[in-house]
Amino acid sequence: MIPFSPPRIDQKVIDEVTAALQSGWITTGPRTKKFEKEISAYCGCKTTVAVNSWTMGMQVLLAWWGIKEGDEVILPAYTYCASANVIIHSGAKPVMVDIDQKDFNISVENIRKAITPRTKAVIAVDIAGFPCDYDQILNVVNEPAVRSLFSANNELQEKLGRILVIADAAHSFGALLHGKRSGALADITSFSFHAVKNLTTAEGGALSFNLPGNFDHEEIYKAFCTMILHGQNKDALAKTQKGNWRYDVEEPGFKCNMTDIQAAIGLVELERYQENLDRRKKIFDQYSEVFKNKSWAILPVYETEEKTTSYHLYLLRIKGADEVTRDAIMQKIFDRDVSVNVHFLPLPTLTAYKKRGYAIVDYPETWNKYQNEISLPVYFNLTDEQVQIVVNAVIEAIEEVL
Repeated sequence: MIPFSPPRIDQKVIDEVTAALQSGWITTGPRTKKFEKEISAYCGCKTTVAVNSWTMGMQVLLAWWGIKEGDEVILPAYTYCASANVIIHSGAKPVMVDIDQKDFNISVENIRKAITPRTKAVIAVDIAGFPCDYDQILNVVNEPAVRSLFSANNELQEKLGRILVIADAAHSFGALLHGKRSGALADITSFSFHAVKNLTTAEGGALSFNLPGNFDHEEIYKAFCTMILHGQNKDALAKTQKGNWRYDVEEPGFKCNMTDIQAAIGLVELERYQENLDRRKKIFDQYSEVFKNKSWAILPVYETEEKTTSYHLYLLRIKGADEVTRDAIMQKIFDRDVSVNVHFLPLPTLTAYKKRGYAIVDYPETWNKYQNEISLPVYFNLTDEQVQIVVNAVIEAIEEVL
């Protein structure tokens, strides 16, 4: 069986995790701090805070920004449930909009149409690792007419003076827009380092900050280190200093700090990340080289003059297929011992959001792309021979069903 997306766990990772275990630091410590600095250097952002998941990082971020009941946060209907769940848990309303025709990302024009005086943030999702049009989104929220609609709830929002632009970059670590890396494209970026991601820490994530110059990013880093540790103003590393045991809890916080065991994996992954991207690009190109000759294939956009994906997911679409046909094709592929997937079940198709009044008929482009999409295996250890097996299984299954 060819799996869909196994992590790359080899002796180098095992040795580094073992070293972390033997060091005596298994919670947040020197490896986590090093990992944060190396992410900032790689992405070109101003500061980074490592957390235990994308979800909790985003939850803390929304709380810090003051997102609350009565507020609205715009996001695409085509994304994983975590993108909307965090908004619900903050007390705000998720305002879903449809995606672009040209790719799987949020439509800038639909963002513009959805903005109201209640809008406090936009969460743009880099589906499959392909960056959203952040320059255009930032242009929209900076338009005088849009800025005049904005109503600040607190000092942070007043300092920015406009809608906050957040990148849901769970898929896009290493992606490029105009030569700048994901992590430096939006005001704040939330990464996922879950087991299936390009760069994994088993579970984990990071918040990368790139706010305007009037924000003190060193103070932001300190504030988040406190917030992700119950609001406690000293972590375990600081408390090891002689006589430095006493601490304070400044506000009721969260508990979502990254551990040094997780960071140990991440440091190895980051050190060889370009090697990972290069292999993933080769797999993407191998798929495209074969499928471009098939009349039923709609190939994903993953490189343009402006953008380069992180090669996280290869989203193949089957021309003319509906949901039932797509599912039948997938079963035929599974029967050939090849794992495939769908990214994603759109938010308005999920019970949690249907019962909140969202309906997929309001998002035609989302449905159009979802119903005929199949995600193919892409990972470092996928061999050329296995790629050929995947290709054969997909072609045979599609031509058998269509």
